Amino acid sequence: MAPAASPRPGRGRARAFGWAGLVVAALLAAWAWRHFGLGDLLTFEQLKASRDALQGAYAARPLATLALFFGLYVAVAALSLPGAVVLTLAGGALFGLGVGLLVVSFASSLGALLAFLVARHLLRDAVQARFGRQLAPINEGVARDGTFYLLTLRLVPVFPFFLINLLMGLTPIGALRFYVVSQVGMLLGTAVYVNAGTQLAAIASVRDIVSPGLLGSFVLLGLFPLLAKAGVGWLQRRKLYARWPKPKRFDRNLVVIGAGAGGLVSAYIAAAVKAKVTLIEGHRMGGDCLNFGCVPSKALIRSAKLAKQLKKAATLGVAEAHGRVDFAAVMQRVQRVIADIEPHDSVERYTGLGVEVLQGHARITSPWTVLVTKPDGTTQTLTTRSIVIAAGASPFVPPIPGLQAVGCLTSDTVWGLTACPRRLVVLGGGPIGCELAQSFARLGSEVTQVEMAPRVMLREDPEVSELVAAALREDGVRLLTGHQAVRVEQVAGEKRLVAKHGDAEVVIPFDELLCAVGRSPRVTGYGLEELGIPLTPKKTIATDGYLQTLYPNIYAVGDVAGPYQFTHTAAHQAWYAAVNALFGRFRRFKADYSVIPWATFTDPEVARVGLSETEAREQGVPFEVTRYGLDDLDRAIADGTAHGFVKVLTVPGRDRILGVTIVGEHAGDLLAEYVLAMKHGLGLNKILGTIHTYPTLAEANKYAAGEWKRAHAPQKLLQWVAKYHAWERG
Repeated sequence: MAPAASPRPGRGRARAFGWAGLVVAALLAAWAWRHFGLGDLLTFEQLKASRDALQGAYAARPLATLALFFGLYVAVAALSLPGAVVLTLAGGALFGLGVGLLVVSFASSLGALLAFLVARHLLRDAVQARFGRQLAPINEGVARDGTFYLLTLRLVPVFPFFLINLLMGLTPIGALRFYVVSQVGMLLGTAVYVNAGTQLAAIASVRDIVSPGLLGSFVLLGLFPLLAKAGVGWLQRRKLYARWPKPKRFDRNLVVIGAGAGGLVSAYIAAAVKAKVTLIEGHRMGGDCLNFGCVPSKALIRSAKLAKQLKKAATLGVAEAHGRVDFAAVMQRVQRVIADIEPHDSVERYTGLGVEVLQGHARITSPWTVLVTKPDGTTQTLTTRSIVIAAGASPFVPPIPGLQAVGCLTSDTVWGLTACPRRLVVLGGGPIGCELAQSFARLGSEVTQVEMAPRVMLREDPEVSELVAAALREDGVRLLTGHQAVRVEQVAGEKRLVAKHGDAEVVIPFDELLCAVGRSPRVTGYGLEELGIPLTPKKTIATDGYLQTLYPNIYAVGDVAGPYQFTHTAAHQAWYAAVNALFGRFRRFKADYSVIPWATFTDPEVARVGLSETEAREQGVPFEVTRYGLDDLDRAIADGTAHGFVKVLTVPGRDRILGVTIVGEHAGDLLAEYVLAMKHGLGLNKILGTIHTYPTLAEANKYAAGEWKRAHAPQKLLQWVAKYHAWERG
């Protein structure tokens, strides 16, 4: 295949000069319009006074007059200059209704398109770069329903058309669609004004043209596209539900499938507002987080951390501190921690809150019915107005040749170990893989961690990956990045993983292999296929902004819906799903993902909210970086944890926070202040002005804000202040 031709270096400059010339021409035209009083010529009074002369010119030279009028109208509309209404009246007065409507309609639409293109090429990139996150919902709405919105605005002449031209240029709507909708939408209003122009002698002022009644009619007409859209939606829903018989009455307001974080919160909210809700769980209450994820892993991390601290006790002045890891006791403690937290998510607690809890396998048999198969084999059919799917995810085991035959552990099954593996291979360099690799190394395993990517923690900035990788190696982990697992084999009774690094194969013997390469949403086995509910390319359930699936009364939350696989995100989504399911006929709420925090509980911890430096560069978002090293923090020095940093991304020249990454002790806890600040629009100046207790790790947030403040200090003003103080000293 021939290589693609690179763009000519002069082409971009020529385009830039072309737009620069257009800007200069527009500014000169605006200056001339004002300086020479050209706008005074396009007044209603001037039009009435010169009507006869204009009609005479048209009679003498019709084509030249038409061409001149058309060009003038296009220029006025393109430059957003005042006078379009008077020109429209002039079109009727000069050319009559038929020709006038034809000329004005095309001239106004062409001028609107030019104004649209000017806004798009001169302003859109800058506006989207600066306000992209805030404009994301608008961009999404315009991309989906831009035709209806634009048609509504065009049909109501109350909205200034020049403003519509400029604002729509900042959105993703296509130029062709903008032109066609504008041509159609402005036609009726144009006809009213052109027709009025044909009766110019009988009109005393522009106000006589558009009465309150006529304006009201336009408003009603403008609502027509939205009403039509609602009607089409109603017909589509009716067709969608046509093959499913709807019950005359419902036993329940809401049925929730899955008792993980998303399901528990959905059921809790429904019960709190006195809805009749049934929660169905086929395995263990609390879901993956309580039983296989967040809770047991953090319990294991705590024991592993203590083992590491005992080895470092001498650095804190504690001599001859020794400890032997009893792995079986560690795993027993993990189970005790689960048992201690279990009552928070128990059947008894939720039954007491007013939730009906059923143990069994749920299957959606229609948009309004759920079949529950109980452990004893009996079945029960529930009828419900709405359904929330919170089925969670399960560990993904890649199809590596030989893996199934040899067997492996996952983040679900690793908690069944009673003896610490002598040689452990961990597949995966993401958060789960890094947490477990470090913990098992600290507890005594010879750990080899294999990651196909060039670095661990690939979603974070490279410097974060380097710190985590260094910590893993310090704890004894043999870290093999850039290695792809190609097969698992058993030779002479020894289990081996064969990985490819470049052209070479690396053989890694092991006693246990832990697969931690991600989790797959549970999307099969409970009726999605029969109902035809589609999935996304990432194999999550496809939902809209309100978390509705193909069927508007069926919602999905948590891992099964994406886009994040975090317990706190599932709980966050659950509020929206429950409220929309129960009260959506009155008001619906779009799920808000603008400020989503997360943390990886390695040592040091990694916590982030908003954009990373890498993401900001990839997305073309302008930013400044402020960094504060924890090696300078008094409390971190006293605790012996003086490593890591706080990194804050802000809008250039402003203290508005775009993203924060913290690496260090208790990073997940320290991040909460920034999450609050971003959620409520507080900048670094507010954090700097907040009293932080001394000495605490939280002071790092204040000092990071102080670093930003010093970098933006008004140096020239301070020079004058210094002179003032010198003058004060005499």
